[in-house]
Amino acid sequence: MAYLILESGQSFKGQFRGGLSRAGEVVFNTSHSGYEEMATDPSYFSQILVTTAPQQGNYGIDRSSWESKNIWINGFVCLEIQNSKRDSSWLNLLKENGVPILSGVDTRELVLVLRSQGTTWGAISQFDDLDKAKAEASELIQAAKKQPADWTQLVCSKKIEDRKGLKENGPKVAVLDFGAKENILRELVLRCREIRVFPSGASADEILAWSPDGLLLTNGPGDPADVLSGIRTVRELLGKKYIFGICMGHQVLALAMGAKTYKLKFGHRGSNHPISDKLLGRVYVTSQNHGYNVDQQSLPEDVVVTHINLNDETVAGIKCERLKCMSVQFHPESHPGPHDAVGLFDYFVNQIR
Repeated sequence: MAYLILESGQSFKGQFRGGLSRAGEVVFNTSHSGYEEMATDPSYFSQILVTTAPQQGNYGIDRSSWESKNIWINGFVCLEIQNSKRDSSWLNLLKENGVPILSGVDTRELVLVLRSQGTTWGAISQFDDLDKAKAEASELIQAAKKQPADWTQLVCSKKIEDRKGLKENGPKVAVLDFGAKENILRELVLRCREIRVFPSGASADEILAWSPDGLLLTNGPGDPADVLSGIRTVRELLGKKYIFGICMGHQVLALAMGAKTYKLKFGHRGSNHPISDKLLGRVYVTSQNHGYNVDQQSLPEDVVVTHINLNDETVAGIKCERLKCMSVQFHPESHPGPHDAVGLFDYFVNQIR
């Protein structure tokens, strides 16, 4: 027996399946598949992932599905995890990377707590004594909170990376990496002649020196208001190159234009979030993973809200003709989740042209 301890002191018992005791933000995802993509998405940095789908690890592992080279989660909580003679590859992979695994948890009760109380810090402790588990969890949580505020700097590429595109007559696109998912880069490679990935702290002058036709701002972890260098860089590039922001990139773009962001109570994480899209003229289902949102009332007058989350009516996309930019709060590159919004990459390329 072991425990997930929330910062409030609430405890959820389960079976400890390996790894090392760790702390992180406790978040839940409603996707029915995609445990590999979620765990390797840098947006999950420093988070304990709770899966609402009961069976995890049931189709093994495939590294071609990974969204980065690393596993970023600080814990994996589920009802059941595959551990049989046929296959225990996902369980073993998490253990090899030191990720604590807790199965047999009443995830329905846990998710109801997270929905009502909001996202909170917590820790997985391998102690079977509750008092010892709570003491260890408290120490781990306090230590985890001392990380640098700008988490994008901890997960982004550390040096410039060039990739050859497959479209000879396509645009040349710069990527400001806040914690990019690999499939964003794959989608750009399909449509561009060349892409260059810049670290989160890159300056506007560095990006402009490469003479790109457009700029894509990627997803990433943490509070967008703490991404100070990224906000400054984007502010200096507004109106100079066409910009497309995704998730964290969407929030950074809004902040660069003078808008504000706020923390959602429990975030949007899953592959079943409905969106109304005015740009493509469609309603579709999207993959999402974020804990913050753009305050619609703070947007400048000439910024148009182009996408709405139909679950809670929050802003899910914006566009500004004057400043040559657009952004969405969800993941058009999917992985995991539906591909309904992939046409936004084509829309971006057309806007560059």
